[in-house]
Amino acid sequence: MADLADVLRTHLKDPEAGWSMGTFGAIAEFHQDPGETLIVDREDMLCRATERGGVLIDVARLGDIVPVAWETVSPRAHRWSHAVALCLPESDARRQARAVLSELGRDDAAIRPGDRGAILFDMGLSLPQCDFCIRTDDAALIDTLRRSLGRSLFEPDNAAMAAILKAHPHRVAVTAIGRVEVYQKIGGPDTGGVSPPGPHAHVLAQLLRSGRTHSANTPIPPGLLPLGSLHPGNPVVGPMGEERAFDPHLHERFQALLGRYGNGATVTAKAELIAALARDDRPKDFAGANSRSTRAVMRVALRQQEHLARLSGDDAQLARVLAWRMVHDRAVDVADTDDEAPGH
Repeated sequence: MADLADVLRTHLKDPEAGWSMGTFGAIAEFHQDPGETLIVDREDMLCRATERGGVLIDVARLGDIVPVAWETVSPRAHRWSHAVALCLPESDARRQARAVLSELGRDDAAIRPGDRGAILFDMGLSLPQCDFCIRTDDAALIDTLRRSLGRSLFEPDNAAMAAILKAHPHRVAVTAIGRVEVYQKIGGPDTGGVSPPGPHAHVLAQLLRSGRTHSANTPIPPGLLPLGSLHPGNPVVGPMGEERAFDPHLHERFQALLGRYGNGATVTAKAELIAALARDDRPKDFAGANSRSTRAVMRVALRQQEHLARLSGDDAQLARVLAWRMVHDRAVDVADTDDEAPGH
């Protein structure tokens, strides 16, 4: 527990790191800029907030959290995604999964003291491991929401959703291990049709309809549910999904987390591939473990080895890596994606 607490505390102070809570199709994200003014900064509570959003990890649940570090390939041929999922056993993780708009009362657990008098409403998204809520002290919005209690927000004649989009209430993702709060405007007409930089939330009906608790690309062990994620700085992708030159320091930092919290089989498969590459084995002779997660890790490893070879200027090693990629990672670059943005 102390080890995980140190990891979380270190990354909480790191503006390269992002945080998310929610489920597949409904997620709230917290990001901070270097030097951004802090409204709440409580290391003892694993809690931090700015004028744009906040995150809190419940220190009382640290002993129950199972961290799962993972890497997965990106549609962009030179990239990959990574994170540390913060999981609980399924029986401990499940919430009420309310299917209709519900009033929960004053949000006495709000991160910022000034928000504790506002009213919390569960949006009724039927999420198994998260109460995805809005919070407001706007009397007109509260009145509109109360007239729609017990109904789905997605009913065609329900005025509540339009009122929410117009009023921009706080979005609050509450789980059994903590919460993420977003204070910025909801992405839409008032923000130029895009989510604002920094803390923001997504509610995507088409993904919610899948009923999944997490992306199929996230290798969560059976019996666990991911409630949130730490997204350490990515060595090739900036905090909002932008391109960045390969950063070997960020690469090394996450490899340490992967060695500590990653799935043993995939970590071993990655090490075996790197060893075979160092021996100059023929790529066609390397089979590796035949599972979706290990194949993904192998592809990620080759992308990382290419960046390392280019950084070192080792042309012979680069040629070997490219030959291996032709066999094991013949990726076609797809530029129009945002898959590496934290939490997506």
